[in-house]
Amino acid sequence: MAYRLRRPSLGGNPHFDWRDSTRKLAVLLFVSWFYSSTMVKTILVSGSSGLIGSEVCVYFARGLGYTVHGVDNNQRAVFFGPQGDTRWNQRRLERDLKGFVHHEIDIRDRAGVLDLVKTVKPSVIVHTAAQPSHDRAAAIPFDDFDTNAVGTLNLLEAARQACPESPFVHMSTNKVYGDAPNSIALAELETRWDYADETYAHGIPETFTIDQSKHSLFGASKVAADVMVQEYGRYFNLPTCALRGGCLTGPNHTGVELHGFLSYLVKCNLEGREYKVFGYKGKQVRDNIHSLDVAPFMSAFVAAPRAGKSTILEAARPTARPFSKRSRSQKSLPVNLRSTPTWSSTAPAITSAITPICARCAPTTPSGPSPNHSRTRSGKSSRPGESDKRRTKYGRR
Repeated sequence: MAYRLRRPSLGGNPHFDWRDSTRKLAVLLFVSWFYSSTMVKTILVSGSSGLIGSEVCVYFARGLGYTVHGVDNNQRAVFFGPQGDTRWNQRRLERDLKGFVHHEIDIRDRAGVLDLVKTVKPSVIVHTAAQPSHDRAAAIPFDDFDTNAVGTLNLLEAARQACPESPFVHMSTNKVYGDAPNSIALAELETRWDYADETYAHGIPETFTIDQSKHSLFGASKVAADVMVQEYGRYFNLPTCALRGGCLTGPNHTGVELHGFLSYLVKCNLEGREYKVFGYKGKQVRDNIHSLDVAPFMSAFVAAPRAGKSTILEAARPTARPFSKRSRSQKSLPVNLRSTPTWSSTAPAITSAITPICARCAPTTPSGPSPNHSRTRSGKSSRPGESDKRRTKYGRR
């Protein structure tokens, strides 16, 4: 008579075959790994035809294998006129991204947003849609607040109901600090204003006050959205994140005078138009972070999400001599945007203008980082108390 050898289990069961169980466990682990690695990942991007939204679409689709659902109704053209039209970018995504799905939905449409999120059940939500201008907000206060604050709330509540485990990344703004940074002492240098207090040598921290300051109506609506994103994270334990960016740029920006300053500056230069700098002796400093650097930052949060996180997006400080714009009283002259400053061995990890700033008008790729790349000012770009009648404390972005 033949006997099959069986190894007793730790429980003492002589009929437990440890070899068969090991094989079954290995098969289960393989099936689990295969399913998780091949399952369809979806991302919902609001403002998908805009600068950051479109970059996120491309990065997550091509780099990370996501199926992308974009939400955009070309509201930028309503806010800024024909120069703000983003349909060209929508068509680019539909043409170049396999599986890209466009949804013509206004984020102020609460029922429409909820139905969409329940249907798609995205693995990730990136919210970049906004009314982005100080000046326009003063002219259209209800549209501004409904878009920035209520639209964000609509997406947050839809996420809580339909996919509470999905990371929610919100593009906030450093304008949530209002004019509070103006309380920091400044030093006037030959070509720029700089912080006199070395405490702020690398910009202001997320803990800097947002209270007791003037924000503009745009800043106030973005504060409401920023705080709501944090609250949904802390109160409901949703994996939410608010990224407080400053000047963001890239090849797919539809820049206008009231928003998208570097893209608009390039357009003025290429078309031979006057570019105006308002007040402060032309010594304002503007940082620029490339949109291609923002998308991987978001993916890092998606890979390791936390509840109610707020982060300032800022560029490292270069050693190059900063770019000084001409004052308003001087007529704008063509600016060489393709000159390359000298960088130290500790050049910033986040650089700007590494691709054409304006995809539709820049004939060639700049040869290096933008000459006006500098550290984050978090809304602080000019000297307090020195203004003209067309200039506000917030600056032209």
